[in-house]
Amino acid sequence: MPMLAESATPPGSMAALPQPEIHADGVVLRPWQPSDRPAVVAGYADPAIQRWHCRSMSDDEARDWIDAWADRWRSESGAGWAVLETGHVVGQISLRRVILAEGLAEVSYWVLPSARGRRIAVRALSAMTAWAFETLRLHRIELCHSTANAASCRVAQRAGFAAEGTKRGEALHADGWHDMHLHARLDTDV
Repeated sequence: MPMLAESATPPGSMAALPQPEIHADGVVLRPWQPSDRPAVVAGYADPAIQRWHCRSMSDDEARDWIDAWADRWRSESGAGWAVLETGHVVGQISLRRVILAEGLAEVSYWVLPSARGRRIAVRALSAMTAWAFETLRLHRIELCHSTANAASCRVAQRAGFAAEGTKRGEALHADGWHDMHLHARLDTDV
């Protein structure tokens, strides 16, 4: 069925590029490497990350998770980066869902316990968002988090993601259904 509107971002725009390293504000976002497995396993072993991301991960699962990001980049369905500070992996950030035709993506992030309190998530989110608007030419980036996750709400607000509403009973966590806050930034936001 033909579309009446052009694609916001032409298909192939993302896959035609090598996934970049993004340097900004004291953090480096770089594509995941096999040697990052211990950081991924440690992240998903953290009770706070497990609570909000609803998963744990073995070493083999971490290998598969890292490997999958390259495929997602090529298929233009997602992009994941290790977040580094002073050369060490301290977190992750991803465009966990990308729809180029709609100029839309959804972001996800976490920070290891030893790196919390240094605004790493805010800096990584701001850097990745700027890149996605400037290079991929996305129009809208969404961020959802449990209404009980106050820290994630602060990250969204500090990175300029406006609160747009609450999605009732939208996500199943280990302790039941959670309402989710929806935040977003547009490429036209100042």
